Amino acid sequence: MAHYVLRRLALAAFALWGVATLVFLMSRLIPGDIAAVAAGRLATPEQVEQMRVTLGLDRPLVVQYADYLLGAVTGDFGVSAYTHRPIVEEVAEVLPSTVQLVLMGMFITVVVALPLGIWAALREGRGADAAIRILLVLKGGIPVFWLAIVLRWVFGSILGWFPITGENSIGGAPPDVTGFTILDSLLFGSFANLRDSVSHLFLPALALSAPFISTLARNVRSNMLTAMRSDYITFAVSKGVPPGRVVMRHGFRSAFGSTLTIFGLQFGWMISAAVLVETVFALQGIGSLMYKSIVNHDTFAVLGSVLVIGFVFVFTSLVVDLLHMLLDPRVRTAQLARA
Repeated sequence: MAHYVLRRLALAAFALWGVATLVFLMSRLIPGDIAAVAAGRLATPEQVEQMRVTLGLDRPLVVQYADYLLGAVTGDFGVSAYTHRPIVEEVAEVLPSTVQLVLMGMFITVVVALPLGIWAALREGRGADAAIRILLVLKGGIPVFWLAIVLRWVFGSILGWFPITGENSIGGAPPDVTGFTILDSLLFGSFANLRDSVSHLFLPALALSAPFISTLARNVRSNMLTAMRSDYITFAVSKGVPPGRVVMRHGFRSAFGSTLTIFGLQFGWMISAAVLVETVFALQGIGSLMYKSIVNHDTFAVLGSVLVIGFVFVFTSLVVDLLHMLLDPRVRTAQLARA
């Protein structure tokens, strides 16, 4: 067990090193002069050169790479060339907004995908199964940014059911304690602020969850079909176990391991996809930070944001793998035998 955990930690560290190296190479391939952006449009050539020295861009590439890795390990992603603030501070300010959006999107995914997948599996070969599968294929093929625009237009602009920009109405934000508006509303017992925050986040979270609902529901359906055809399910039915208990306690429990893996990985995928949704709904998350940084040619801020997203994805993958092994004896046996 310990050997497997150490091996997974080593692989995660190697993956993080690969992400950091790729981000560093990207920073040197992106067109434009970072020093010129940091110095400002009215800067003289001498001021630009001085800024290049300040940012360490005049040193050999190997030295820059070593400093970059050391900074990434210690949480120092450099200074924004546009705002001249530490990038880690800017990311820390906006990351709770993105995490809150992703968690709400994952909640919608679970509420919709699990019942659809189970229902389709129990109605295999019938009209309901075919209709659900067609719906899931269509839903999974819709681009996230296009769906976000449509939802904003229909339910926000035309019907007026939901707000279409920001995380709160003017004057409707709770006191900022954790950075999570929903959690802060609960901490202060303000249900008006809670309702306001949820209404602002619902459409973005729904747009973000759409392709992941399709992926998770189809995974649940496939795993449930495999589980329901197993011998132990036949044995349970022959013993007279109630159908509901057969489906949930035996069938879904067997299919839960693979479903958990897909669901856990969706956290990292959603953070990546949140860039598009946050831009459409004007949410101040890490996606919005990346968009502004790209517009302002702030290379350091863009790459710092990409690095954080990569770290989150690798860490999530590690946690999901360990949970899958702990919860599924079959996976645990196979991994320990391989080790």
